[in-house]
Amino acid sequence: MTTLDEKLEPILTQVLQRNAGEPEFHQAVREVFESLGRVVAKHPDYLQDGLFERICEPERQIIFRVPWTDDKGQVHINRGFRVQFNSALGPYKGGIRFHPSVNLGIIKFLGFEQTFKNALTGMPIGGGKGGSDFNPRGRSDGEIMRFCQSFMTELHRHIGEYTDVPAGDIGVGGREIGYMFGQYKRLTNRYEAGVLTGKGLAYGGSRARKEATGYGATYFVQHMLGRKGTSFEGKRTVVSGSGNVAIYTIEKVHSFGGKVIACSDSSGYVVDEAGIDLELLKDVKEVRRARISDYAKARGKSATYVEGGCIWDVPCDVAMPSATQNELTGKDAQTLVKNGVIAVGEGANMPSTPDAVRVFQQAGVSFAPGKAANAGGVATSALEMQQNASRDSWTFDETEQRLSDIMRNIHDACADTAEMYGAPGDYVLGANITGFVRVADAMRALGVV
Repeated sequence: MTTLDEKLEPILTQVLQRNAGEPEFHQAVREVFESLGRVVAKHPDYLQDGLFERICEPERQIIFRVPWTDDKGQVHINRGFRVQFNSALGPYKGGIRFHPSVNLGIIKFLGFEQTFKNALTGMPIGGGKGGSDFNPRGRSDGEIMRFCQSFMTELHRHIGEYTDVPAGDIGVGGREIGYMFGQYKRLTNRYEAGVLTGKGLAYGGSRARKEATGYGATYFVQHMLGRKGTSFEGKRTVVSGSGNVAIYTIEKVHSFGGKVIACSDSSGYVVDEAGIDLELLKDVKEVRRARISDYAKARGKSATYVEGGCIWDVPCDVAMPSATQNELTGKDAQTLVKNGVIAVGEGANMPSTPDAVRVFQQAGVSFAPGKAANAGGVATSALEMQQNASRDSWTFDETEQRLSDIMRNIHDACADTAEMYGAPGDYVLGANITGFVRVADAMRALGVV
């Protein structure tokens, strides 16, 4: 892990003071800044025109009230957010998250990360993020619909295919995107298919979008393993989470010859030494929307459910944290290293704490940061935008091939940049520098705006 360059210290201090009480945002900014000392030393002109200060300040932050009525007629009030972080490369692009933990600091951290992640894809998209502290768990379809309609009633004023294009995130899947798109169409009287991505295939969605984040992370780690002369073949793999990202990470790992032997949800984790039964997991999580313990019950003797606990106690060759931010701590990383892990790929956004990343790097474990490894989702969202703009629809194989090419390009760009700046194998540094340079160069070209 690199230390902060002295020229960046006062800028970081100012950012932390201006954004008090937002630890996740502080963590994300510090993590990027720690990689940029080599850039500043080589290209001191990036310190001019307040570039670093501007790149840390969202272009727009929107907070709004979301009133809605439950099935019993009780009125509830939630808070909605949209942080339009940076549009130097294109319209703001980033997901919407519905989860009780959502607050402005978390949305800002996600938008900041999204800006560099989107730059890594090579697609013409800027960075943004949004969401609400609404908890969809246990709510009926009618309640979800009424909430989404209320949320979009305000959000629609701030989005559009040339302005800001939201997608899904935690708590927001195809159902929620459908309800929001329907309300947007109703309010604007326009069939503007490119305003949201992650849509259903029946109304402008892209094939392979649902699979893209998990598939993309697995492609990235496969390339990373290839640099070490190995692959997923025969590797014991642990994937945290059991939502969309985790499910399709498991599917792609299996297709590469690996065996995923554990996954989790917020209640605990399951170990299945025979390998996770993907069809059963999809039934439990995507159809029944049940708990991971139901997977163990249905699976029988080969599966063991552990309530609570830590999934990173399970010995593995490859770890794929795919649930939420800061889920993998320094202590967890030490356990994984002790148990022989050789590669870690972040399917979620910033799931590893700074201490965990430090442990992995000091131990020589190949580590793929989320802004690079999980960029496949937003890349395929941009492909969905392309299809919407051309009134076209591509096959699954064609879309997945494009995703595969994008992830290879992201991997190679990160690896080559790290080597160019004297840190071969440091994908964190490579991703941060590559993303920063692409955004910074565009911002400089556009002037002080």
